[in-house]
Amino acid sequence: MASRPRRPGFSRRAQYGQFAGYVVLVAGGLVAALLLMLSRLDPTTFGAFRSAAGTVTTPISSGLGWATRTIASIPQGVGDYFGVMQRNAALRRQIDENRAQVQRARALLYENRRLKRLLGVRERADSPVVTAHLVSSSASSTRRYAVLDAGRLSGVAVGQPVRGPEGLIGRVVEVGINNARVQLITDPESVVPVRRVPDGLPAIAAGRGDGLIEIRAVNAGSAVFHPGDTFFTSGIGGIFSPNVPVARAIRGARDVTQAQTLAHADTFDFAIVERSFVAPETLAERPR
Repeated sequence: MASRPRRPGFSRRAQYGQFAGYVVLVAGGLVAALLLMLSRLDPTTFGAFRSAAGTVTTPISSGLGWATRTIASIPQGVGDYFGVMQRNAALRRQIDENRAQVQRARALLYENRRLKRLLGVRERADSPVVTAHLVSSSASSTRRYAVLDAGRLSGVAVGQPVRGPEGLIGRVVEVGINNARVQLITDPESVVPVRRVPDGLPAIAAGRGDGLIEIRAVNAGSAVFHPGDTFFTSGIGGIFSPNVPVARAIRGARDVTQAQTLAHADTFDFAIVERSFVAPETLAERPR
């Protein structure tokens, strides 16, 4: 017995759905035919319908276009983000390199200025003996000395003053063949006659052994010191030539005050050895 062909679904819902699809298809065909006839017979009315349809569909098309563009731009945005990160990293490396170059340029500028000051000191010096390296200096003990890498072979002798670009460092107390020992002006045994600028107040600069020096007025009872007072060598005593910077007062006081040296031996890599302001032979020949 032959079986009858089954209808598309036994449920009424499926039948109604299939029927509705047919109706929509036929209605769509009729609407398309009517619009086609309208565009042929009455273009003005068809243009109005088209404008109205565009008004309704434009927001939907815009939204769909925005969503499409947004989704399409996600990969590009991710690529741009990582590209910006790479460029930022490259710029940071370049900034670090430029900062290092600036630091090196500043160091060279400082060194050039210091060399120019030293050359200026050498040009003004009456009789420089030698320019030598300060190979070491004592900064932790109470006795303050430095060592030069020039000695008797270079003309260095005991008693000769030693100075740097900023001012007086000390004087030679021991001489070897190729080295010399310098007593710094901060040593407790160091005494340097000085005068205050600009009034010329006479004083004595004595080392304290702690990196500072003590300024003692020659005429006790009438001297008043102020912070910032600057003292230069006076030339008295025949060792240190006059007008060499020595120290600057760091506090106000009467008769005795503390001062900071203008030249720091631990910051120099070289210094100038000068001849004594008055030769020792001349001092020995003076009548007593």
